[in-house]
Amino acid sequence: MSRRDQPCPGDPRVEEWCAAALTLLDGWGSSRLCALLDRSSPAEAWAAVVGRHPDAVTDLPERLAEQCRSAGLGVVWRGSPSYPSVLTLDPRPPAVLFTRGDLSLLGGRRVAIVGTRNATSAGRFAATELGRRLGSAGVHVVSGLARGIDGCAHRGVLEAESPGRPIGVVASGLDVPYPRQNAGLWQQVGEQGLLLSEYAPGLEPLTYRFPARNRIVAALSEVVVVVESRAKGGSLITVNEAVERGVPVMAVPGATVNRAADGTNLLLRDGATPVLDADDILDALSLDHSRETTRRVDLRTRPFPIDMAVYRRIVESPASLDQLVACDGRPLPEVAMSIARLEMRGWVAGVDGWWETTGDTLR
Repeated sequence: MSRRDQPCPGDPRVEEWCAAALTLLDGWGSSRLCALLDRSSPAEAWAAVVGRHPDAVTDLPERLAEQCRSAGLGVVWRGSPSYPSVLTLDPRPPAVLFTRGDLSLLGGRRVAIVGTRNATSAGRFAATELGRRLGSAGVHVVSGLARGIDGCAHRGVLEAESPGRPIGVVASGLDVPYPRQNAGLWQQVGEQGLLLSEYAPGLEPLTYRFPARNRIVAALSEVVVVVESRAKGGSLITVNEAVERGVPVMAVPGATVNRAADGTNLLLRDGATPVLDADDILDALSLDHSRETTRRVDLRTRPFPIDMAVYRRIVESPASLDQLVACDGRPLPEVAMSIARLEMRGWVAGVDGWWETTGDTLR
């Protein structure tokens, strides 16, 4: 695109490319861009910028268009017909969003599940199970696609093969998966759900972009559920954004000896609604779950008979390894192997030297 070949206002594709280019202007944050797009179309805004700044990269819209095409991305901007209505009245809406997947999911029921990256096995199991149950009820699960609780929640809804779908909001370009080990999960979310980002293709996940990402997670959600969070965890940024928007906050209780649950337990102390299972969240959404026609199936492999004595002791109350050895009567290495098998199959989890059950108790 040369200086003589300025963008043509009104052409939908050109408007899209120019909206993408506006996000790369130095010193132009989302609020300033929103104000600009409230007055002008993206192409008009870009032409004005180029006119005032002779050194501007005039072919930037064209180059971004090629990047978006190659990555299979769409672009929506404030004022465009496809811009999510749920964000229109937000106090700090994103000016431009890059998208991959089905934008119509934002018209469905939506719950955010967030939590620590350094989750315990119990937290990971809880997030996966909540994602699966909500998905089975037709609820879309919003999260940040981070390591830990976020990723587990999205894996859960994907495993459900149900009407509910994953909605991921990320802090980098949609072609820059972060963390790298979640690249396959990003691909699945983009193919089977929806991926969103304020950031153009190629942009890395810089630290300041995560809190900005969290405000969008809160803004897109009808309820925010925190599974595990440390006392000063990043998930509490999402909680604060939710409170600012009047979005209800719920939290999964954790053992008092579990440092990863300090933040969630503090939320409960301060008035957050507790989540003991997915039905509590469905109640908050005023969804009727009493007539579910599908029986809940536990997909965990049943424990070996030799491990059942250890499991039954942990069902009674959390126990240390020494207590389990004293109760079982077998040598320590054999009891330790039983615990390892139970943990691998998802029946127990270790928290600060204590062992506790996860999920539904085996009958």
